[in-house]
This record gives sequence, structure tokens and C-alpha cells, in this order.
Amino acid sequence: MGLLFYPRGGSAHVARNLAHALPAVGWEVTVLSGSITGHGDARRFYHDLDVRPADMAAGFPLHPSYEDREDAADRVFGLLDADDAERHARAWTRALQSAGAAHADVLHLHHLTPLYEAARRAAPQVPIVGHLHGTELLFLEAVKQDPLRWPYGLAWAERMRSWALQAERLIVLSETQIERAERVLPVDPDRYTLIPNGYDPDLFTERTVDRAGLWADLLPDAGIDHDTPVLLYVGRFTEVKRVPLLIEAYERARPGFARRAPLVLVGGFPGEHEGEHPADTIARVGAQDVHLAGWHEHDELPNILAASDVVVLPSVREQFGQVLVEGMACGLPAIAVDAHGPADIVEHGQTGWLVEPDDAQGLANALVEAVNRPQERRRRGRNAAEDVAERYAWPSLAQEMADLYDRVSGVDATLLRTNAAHSG
Repeated sequence: MGLLFYPRGGSAHVARNLAHALPAVGWEVTVLSGSITGHGDARRFYHDLDVRPADMAAGFPLHPSYEDREDAADRVFGLLDADDAERHARAWTRALQSAGAAHADVLHLHHLTPLYEAARRAAPQVPIVGHLHGTELLFLEAVKQDPLRWPYGLAWAERMRSWALQAERLIVLSETQIERAERVLPVDPDRYTLIPNGYDPDLFTERTVDRAGLWADLLPDAGIDHDTPVLLYVGRFTEVKRVPLLIEAYERARPGFARRAPLVLVGGFPGEHEGEHPADTIARVGAQDVHLAGWHEHDELPNILAASDVVVLPSVREQFGQVLVEGMACGLPAIAVDAHGPADIVEHGQTGWLVEPDDAQGLANALVEAVNRPQERRRRGRNAAEDVAERYAWPSLAQEMADLYDRVSGVDATLLRTNAAHSG
């Protein structure tokens, strides 16, 4: 399983959860991942797995991005020329060789990155299962809309299209993602396989926590008591997430609250944001009771969710919505946009609220209703926990993944495991 990016976003959590769940259905996993010590350390993130970190601190493979952020060390792919592209391919070829990729039964490559070109060189006979997470589609759509936005954007788009054709199958997270991919990738629709992301049911579940104590530790000046309803956003501060819009909608909604309900923003990878930073939005609109709780490790999230009452994700082009599933598993109703992945996850009126994309007033109205109708909020939260347990728990999704590996590789891993158990 290969990831060019150092662990910070949703794809890393997907890879880690899958790597934990797959052995139970017959597949052993080695994880090759980008790594930056002290910033996005793969050794620490995948600490209990067979992980092969690719150190990015030395220069190459440097860490590029599909996102364009000013003054970021990880430059957008479209700014890297052909020489840079070749350096990436060579560096990742060495990394795949060191990880023993040529002896694998399947290479599961997350995102469309130079790992594909490296796989062509290091393990040409090993079938590839690709995994689209959404950011690459945003990049391809941006290049299609404005071919001259980046000096090398067209060249990278062509590379990504050729990489997509290398994959025996491409995993997508929702039906709408297939529609988007078909517009920018020359791939036969039959090669797409729909397998949504999931959550760890042992980690994300309804639980009792010391709410006042938790918030006192994370936000000592916020004054959040044990019975204070909390609206929670968790995620990166990238443009597509629409965090500034959430802050504006919250400030519009706040006078209509029947009681105080602070908005807490968890996330924003250190030094990383696109567009206006949430702190600047808070200052610009004069927002009150909006609190930046900083970036926290994933294993801290279940308690943070348990100390909250609603999970809010205003992202307008979210291919899945991992935090929605995790929050709902903890008994929280969701407020999200009625488009793409969140529209498949959240049932309006039953497990949460869906609003139109970029509709600040609609979002404000949903926030007011969620705060002012506590019994309805709790009813939708109970429904949410039941719903995601049936659809998104990793053990069942891992079996779907194993079945895909079996088909692509011709290896019946479950049968091999059963035979090994009998022979032992």
C-alpha cells in the first residue's frame, strides 16, 4: 500500500484502518509512505504496522500537493517541471524496490501520484489497485477549467491520466465521484469500483466523557460547561472546506440561539491553509464564541466528538466526509452540504441536516434548528449512530477490499489462510 503524502489527511487514516482490518480477511499489508519527522512522521502514525517511511526531509522525494497554498513548502504539482517529475519517479522507484514491491500480489496506490511511474519501473508485473480520494480530481478540474493556471499543470494532468490507465481497478468513494472522474480521466467506467471509506467501530462509538474537563484542557478560556451544546468542525483549512463560510453563517445564526452554543474548530494542519485563515475570518466578521482548538491526533478525536453535540462539515466538493461518519458513529447528528459524498452519508431529517452548497443562510438556519431543538438533535444523533454502523464499519468494508484484491491478483487469500490454518 503506497502513499506519496506524509500522514496528515483522510487518505492516511483510510490506509491505516485498512491495514489493520485486512489481515483478518487474508491480506497482509506493507505500508510505504512519505514521512517528515516531527511534522508528519509515518513511523509514528503507522507505528504498529509494517511501515517503510520515505524520508522527505532531505529534499527528494519532496512533498508536493494538489492544493495551491502561498508560501507552502509542499508546492502544487503544477509548479514542478519535467526534471522534478523525473526526480520523483526515481526516488519512489528506489523506495518501492526497498519495500519489496516486486514480490507483492497487489500494489494499492492512494491518489494519482509519481508512485505509478515508479511502480511501472520497480514492479511492472504487479497489478495496481488505484484509490481516488478527491483532491486529484479537484486538481484535474482546475487544469481543465484554466489550462494556464500553473506552468506545468497540463503536463501533470497528462501524467495523471496515464497513471489512471495503469490501474486494473480504481476505487471511488461515491457514485458522484464516478461521474466527476469520467469527465477528467479516460478510464472505462467498468474499471471503477465503489467502496466507501469507513470508521473503526472499536474507536468511534458513543461514550461518556468529562465534557467540562475536556474543554477546559483544550480551550481553558472558552468557559464550556458540561451541559453547553457544542458545534464542532474537524478538518483541514483548505479552500474547498469553506471554513470561513461556516464562521460567517455561525455569526449570522448566533443571535437566534435559545442558549449559548459555541463553535469549535479542530484542525488546520500546522502551517497549512488556503485562502483566508479562520482566525482572520473571525476578526473580519467580529465573530463571537468561535474557538480554534488546534490540530489533534486522530486517537484524540473520539473523546472530542463525545464532548460535542453536532458535527458540521460545510465542504462543497467533499468526495466522502470521513469526519461525518466518525461523528455520527459517536451519536452526533451532522450538518453538511447536499452534494457529493455527504449527500450519500447524511439523510436530511433523519440523521442530520443537508443544506445547499455555499448557502450561508441555509447553513445558519440549520445551526439554529440544531441548537434550539435538543430533543430532535438527539433523535437524529441516535439514528445516525445506527445508520453508519450498518453501512460504514471497517470490518465489512475490508472484506469488500479483499474481494477486489482477489479478483485483480488471481489470489484467493481467504482460501490460502483457511488452508494454512488446517495444515497447522
